[in-house]
Amino acid sequence: MSDKDDKEPQGGSTNAWMKNMLVVFAIVGALFLFVSLFDGGMRDGRAGEPIPYSDFLAKVDDGSVKEVVIAGDQITGKIGNDQAFRTYSPGDAQLVQRLQAHGVRFRAKPEEQTSVWLLLLYQALPFLLILGIAFFVMRQMQKNAGSGAMGFGKSRAKLLTEKHGRVTFDDVAGIDEAREELQEIVDFLKDPTKFARLGGKIPKGALLVGSPGTGKTLLARAIAGEAGVPFFTISGSDFVEMFVGVGASRVRDMFEQAKKNAPCIVFIDEIDAVGRHRGAGLGNGNDEREQTLNQLLVEMDGFEANEGIIIVAATNRPDVLDPALLRPGRFDRQVVVPRPDIDGREKILQVHMKKIPVAPDVNVRTIARGTPGFSGADLANLVNEAALLAARKSKRLVAMREFEEAKDKVMMGAERKSMVMTEEEKKATAYHEAGHALVSLHVDGCDPLHKVTIIPRGRALGVTWNLPERDRYSMSMKQMKARLALCFGGRIAEQLIYGADSLNTGASNDIQQATDMARAMVMEYGMSERLGWLRYRDNQDEVFLGHSVARNQQMSEETARLIDAEVRRLVEEGETTARRVLSDNLDELHRLATALLEYETLTGEESKRAIRGEDIGRDDRPSTPSPRPVSGTSIPKTRRPGGGAWGTPAPQGA
Repeated sequence: MSDKDDKEPQGGSTNAWMKNMLVVFAIVGALFLFVSLFDGGMRDGRAGEPIPYSDFLAKVDDGSVKEVVIAGDQITGKIGNDQAFRTYSPGDAQLVQRLQAHGVRFRAKPEEQTSVWLLLLYQALPFLLILGIAFFVMRQMQKNAGSGAMGFGKSRAKLLTEKHGRVTFDDVAGIDEAREELQEIVDFLKDPTKFARLGGKIPKGALLVGSPGTGKTLLARAIAGEAGVPFFTISGSDFVEMFVGVGASRVRDMFEQAKKNAPCIVFIDEIDAVGRHRGAGLGNGNDEREQTLNQLLVEMDGFEANEGIIIVAATNRPDVLDPALLRPGRFDRQVVVPRPDIDGREKILQVHMKKIPVAPDVNVRTIARGTPGFSGADLANLVNEAALLAARKSKRLVAMREFEEAKDKVMMGAERKSMVMTEEEKKATAYHEAGHALVSLHVDGCDPLHKVTIIPRGRALGVTWNLPERDRYSMSMKQMKARLALCFGGRIAEQLIYGADSLNTGASNDIQQATDMARAMVMEYGMSERLGWLRYRDNQDEVFLGHSVARNQQMSEETARLIDAEVRRLVEEGETTARRVLSDNLDELHRLATALLEYETLTGEESKRAIRGEDIGRDDRPSTPSPRPVSGTSIPKTRRPGGGAWGTPAPQGA
């Protein structure tokens, strides 16, 4: 960005500020002028104390009056003590002779004639002031379109040009397929005649579908940056207001602006806020949101062609969009923007690492392999956290150690070093996490053990972290049953060591995960022989919950009982597997828990050496802190997608 580009917005804001100040000074000056004219005229006409004409004659006779000025029927003067007075003559013809007889000095001057224009100014100036103030207020209200009282129907779309930071496909990594899908739009914007010669029509709209943080908005900006055309951006929620017709008016105004800047791109973020199914709720299909959607449909593909305007929208809820919005002629293409695979994560990390000084020991491939399920936003946050950790340590380069610490912080939460547990609580947490880790090492189908720690992180007192060897896009029944057993490893380990009467609330998150997984296996994935390959659960993302409730009520009581029985069976199978593994390897459980109490954090390889009774090969045993009771209420930490972290939540209401 050049210096000229940087100064232009500042100069524009300075000029606007100067104009506003000039308007204010003009209003204040006109007000002072009015006051001075009015007050001066009244002062001239009201000089001196008014007295009756008879009292004036009496003062002339007794010699009190020294000097008078006669202007028509108005008489002003001074009495002996220099006190000013004024009075009006009723047309007395003998006044001059009377003044001469008593030796009063007098003079005459012509009667002042008030100008007609001055009278008009006196009358009109208050109204002019009111109009000027009203104009200034309305100008301020309408300065930002859509933000003032008179701008409800104005579009809130913001125009982004190269001055605001140009983004190209070089800044977008890890989503090569989506880039290829949108490359045709870029070619059209660069050379429209190339397609017109063969009679081809470019798609009018492209819908970007993907999870939050996958780079949908960045991809849309890259299209505009590559094509070098204006880029309008607006959110779907900016269309809908409580006033009827405002959303439709904003849609019309947005397309009018786009036509003036064609060819251009209009990007609507979170279009599901305005593009949901019509007639799905209350209002008989005539509410404000549906009127806005109808206007959007007409503008995209109606009687009037909008050539050169390409609509790019983004959503993570394509299932709730109205079918008319997705038909050919409107959003012709649905471009899926998925979470990146390992190669994509490596490219994304390389893009973000260009902005920070990286040490030579940093292995981008290793970081990408250890972050399955991360989106582009997650990876950007990871790099930023690593840079902050290095800056906190006053380092000049960001090393691999900072990236590993940042990955642990992002996936498992920040270390709560100020939270010191008692020895008994620390021991219980160690056996709980050792139980999870031991089950994952002995049950076939579990993801490899990556790390286990009893240091409080985030909202958990301890975390066992399993990572898949490669990117996973589906799970088999064997893997899900292994994960069910893994969920119960912690509680069963505590039960074997402390007895059934010593169970605590630390396994609430494990129980929740196991129950949800078993119910999904039965009701969604068809993994129950007794229930067959049928789906018994409706879409949980329905717009209106009442629809799902109505469908679920159609399930018979016999089917509901059978589902509960199958869910219980799967859960009990996982519990039995975990109990068998831990009972058969009780010595390994003790060894692993002892190593956790000694080192607090172990990697997967260190955990394997610990259960074999081998030396871990580390000499960084933490110092034992002074016991202090844990207070407060904490919520179990939820597992990240693609992670596999099982945490021990803090005691509820301790």
